[in-house]
Amino acid sequence: MAAFAVQAAVVYKWVDADGVVHFSDQPSPGAEKIFTSSSSSAAAASSAPSTGGMQQAQASAAGSGLGYSEFSITSPVTDQTFFGDDVIAVHLNLAPPLKPNQSVTWHLNGKQLDTDASSFSLPHLDRGAYTLAATITDQQTSESQSSNSVTFYVRQPSALGPRHK
Repeated sequence: MAAFAVQAAVVYKWVDADGVVHFSDQPSPGAEKIFTSSSSSAAAASSAPSTGGMQQAQASAAGSGLGYSEFSITSPVTDQTFFGDDVIAVHLNLAPPLKPNQSVTWHLNGKQLDTDASSFSLPHLDRGAYTLAATITDQQTSESQSSNSVTFYVRQPSALGPRHK
């Protein structure tokens, strides 16, 4: 019930070493600052699991001062599986386009990537589960908004598998 009484708040978001996304009202090393809107429905959407990523991103975008009507990762999609040699295309759906005083940062399993593009490719990744998220930050106001998190998987062929006999 307390979440509905809050008008506006700062929430900290981070991804641990296992790829689990955490939210807190207390800062943590490496956490991203997220400003919640004064709408209780947008605050509830931002704390929900990422199963409805596009709807959550649009709900939080509508309540954000950054003014994006669309803000979501459209590639890769949640639960998509890639194989070791696959190139993983990453794409951020953003409307209107990024403003000159704003920047995009990407995080893969909680670690910042060295790109600020809205579309790029990830090089060869080892076997495992990966969580990808994007954050837009306004350099003038320090306000930020994070996209939906997308979890995808990379598999490697086994030497014991039928393809290698």
